[in-house]
Amino acid sequence: MKRLAVTALVALTLASCQETPKGYVINGEVAGMPEGKIYLKSFRNKMFFDVDTAEVKDGKFTFKGEVDQPLLFGLATENMDYPVQLFVENTTMDVKIGDDGETITVQNSPVNTVFQENADKVFEDGYDIDSLIAKYPDSPAAAFYLYRYFTYQLPLDDLKATRARISLALGDCPYVKDLDGIIKQLENVQIGKTAPEFSLPDTAGVSVSLSDFRGKYVLLDFWASWCPPCRRENPNVVKAFNEYKDKNFTIIGISLDKDKSKWLKAIADDNLTWTHLSDLKYWDSEIPALYGVRGIPANVLLDPDGVIIAKNITGEDLHQKLKEVIK
Repeated sequence: MKRLAVTALVALTLASCQETPKGYVINGEVAGMPEGKIYLKSFRNKMFFDVDTAEVKDGKFTFKGEVDQPLLFGLATENMDYPVQLFVENTTMDVKIGDDGETITVQNSPVNTVFQENADKVFEDGYDIDSLIAKYPDSPAAAFYLYRYFTYQLPLDDLKATRARISLALGDCPYVKDLDGIIKQLENVQIGKTAPEFSLPDTAGVSVSLSDFRGKYVLLDFWASWCPPCRRENPNVVKAFNEYKDKNFTIIGISLDKDKSKWLKAIADDNLTWTHLSDLKYWDSEIPALYGVRGIPANVLLDPDGVIIAKNITGEDLHQKLKEVIK
């Protein structure tokens, strides 16, 4: 009798273990799409990459797999311009994608609760990212938002202070590791520091170095043809260039483009008549990373000795700063 009881207990224990999912299961629905394909995409450095494909049947799909830790992914059909985003963790998640192709709800996933609750709020003026980190110090979603949207908004000291609130349990989180790398880069490009040297190909493929411009005031202008805010700012930059180009001032345009023809067309269309450089590696370009650039348009103003004297000055602020330093 005892043997039977022990055997039954062992069998029950094994059954319970087997019922616990080892990896993730995404059970999804796509409104307004009865058939087709949907793609699961991993996220890295502002870009998404296909990692799996599923068939949509009767508006439903399933993905299965395993992740080392909760990570940001995207889901996209062939008709979507941009993936809807969610965190994938090793649990069974119920996902619904709206017929607008932009809204997503995720159930049975604690990390997605934090992610979804703040998805729109992080874009509001005055959003308090420090409070989010303080409330959820061990949430990968909170750490992601700090890394993704606030490294180029917060002053360095504030960024460091908020970073310090993140739990040690997230030490292996890639967003925390990338955040630490960005902070290190930002420390090297603060006002008063000598700008890091670099070389990049120009529009003809000839390598050009920053040191080639030593002795002039130089505006490093980070932009891209695909960036609407950059294109809107370009007339202002053109105005500044035309006013000061004969007063020991020049501009080096550093593009985050990946399509050379579109890059060259934007240069011509916007009448950008200064030096232009790019390795056409999009967000994998090393030079924006070297300068801690996480959003564009961005710029860095150097004095004739190559020392950084201003950063991210646009609109009328750009003209005021140039008037102040160039006599």
